[in-house]
Formats: sequence, C-alpha cells, structure tokens
Amino acid sequence: MVRHIVVLSSALICIAFSASAEEHRQLGAHIHGHGRLNIAIEDKTMSIELEVPAADIVGFEHEPETPEQKAVLEDAKAKLAAGLSLFTPAPAAGCVQKMAGVKAEAEHEDAEHEEEHEAHDAGHQHSEFHAEYAFECPSPSQLTSMTFDYFKVFPKAEELDTSLISPKGQASFEVKRDKPSLDLSGMM
Repeated sequence: MVRHIVVLSSALICIAFSASAEEHRQLGAHIHGHGRLNIAIEDKTMSIELEVPAADIVGFEHEPETPEQKAVLEDAKAKLAAGLSLFTPAPAAGCVQKMAGVKAEAEHEDAEHEEEHEAHDAGHQHSEFHAEYAFECPSPSQLTSMTFDYFKVFPKAEELDTSLISPKGQASFEVKRDKPSLDLSGMM
C-alpha cells in the first residue's frame, strides 16, 4: 500500500509541476487571488497539495519586516496547517488529518522570465505558500463532496484551480469564493 501511495503521489507531483511550469510560461508571475490545489485519493489516504500567492494569505509578498508582519506570517502558517478547517470532506468519510507541512518561499524564476518581470514588477518579489496534507479516511467511498472554508479564512483568495486523481480517474475543477464546494460524486 505504501508503494502505491508513493507512486500515486509521484504521479500527482509530476502532473502538478508540469502544469505549474506550463502556467509559468504562459502567465509569468502568479495571479493574486488564484491558487492551485491537487488532491490524490488512494485506498484510505487523501493527499492534498496547495500552492497559493503569499498576498492571498498574509497580504504581502516580501519578507516580513515588522513584528506585526512576522506575527501575521506565523498566524497564517498555523491556519494553513489546520487542513480540516480549510478543506472539509464529507463527514461520512471520517477523514482525520495525519500530517501537514507548510512553508513560505520566494518564487524561483529563470533568467529569461526574470528580465521580463523586472520591467513589469520593478522591485516586486513574488512569494508563495506551499502546504501539503495527508488525511486518513476510513470510508473513502463516502468522499462525495468537499467544502472550502479556505475562502472564509483567507478573504483575499478568490479561486483554486483543482486537480483530482481518484480510483475512478482524473478531473479538474475550479473552486471559487462564490461556490466554495466540490461535488466528488462519481469520483469514488
């Protein structure tokens, strides 16, 4: 089972990085208000990966400079670590969070894009939050929906481009502030 999770997670990461690279080529810098969410479900394990602009989470993208900004950053990390308060699967699935990893980091841009952005974003740093979660779901067949309180917790967030890999295939969704839920019927 662990081997299957590793293979599935690796596939999800490859898809996510491929999509991320394509988006970077097309869009350059990230778009404020828009994040990416990848969900992989195998057996009784649900893995989630979130990438979102720092401005959506803390309101700034530079390194925190004041004690207040440092406190905002730490508070944001704590909120992001509480995965079930952000992404709530159908209660009947019985999901329990087993792991969370949160980090904030500057986007890495290659030299070609760096020159493009210098003219556009003179002096502007692009930073993102990356969060990874693992959940154990004793009744995975009951994973028929997910609600997103993420948008209540982080009011500057507007949309999550969501990719899902489940036993029945792969799908893409847009979850938005004005429709903060995901129907997973037929995916399990």
